[in-house]
Amino acid sequence: MGITMKKLKHKFITLFFALFTLTPFFLLFADDNSCDDVYKKNKYKTNETYINECSSCHFAYQAFLLPSNSWKKVILNLSSHFDVEVILDQETENIIREYLISNSAEHSSSKVAIKILKSLAGDSPLRITETPYFKEEHHEINSNVFNRSSIGSKSNCIACHTTAKQGNYDDDFINIQE
Repeated sequence: MGITMKKLKHKFITLFFALFTLTPFFLLFADDNSCDDVYKKNKYKTNETYINECSSCHFAYQAFLLPSNSWKKVILNLSSHFDVEVILDQETENIIREYLISNSAEHSSSKVAIKILKSLAGDSPLRITETPYFKEEHHEINSNVFNRSSIGSKSNCIACHTTAKQGNYDDDFINIQE
């Protein structure tokens, strides 16, 4: 009444066939970012100090969206942080700097981070919106869309990317506001 070798061999062959012939078929339809473990498993690191300080004025961008040299420039220019003076005590500034640099694009396995780095070719822009990758991803969007009151600017990621807070910028989670 037990399982025979013939049945076991048949089950193994069926499983082998399913795994090695059907899996590649499904991968053809997978979005390039859909398997990105940085946001799928929410593995990107966050920092409470960074979130508390920076999100009090704007969306707290994930560190992997810029290279470390860009973050260094941002921190060095806090006295004129995009036309706003940011005053932090030295300990807070050090915590934020360390977080941003140690989790920047070159320290991330995120596919978005890798694409951003590749697009930069060594440049260190101050703004995520200045990266060639960002420009390429948003080139079909009319500039008037970013000026809508519901969006405000290109830097307001969460206005359209519904899962941006989780680090997910996948096209499947975009809702462009009217």
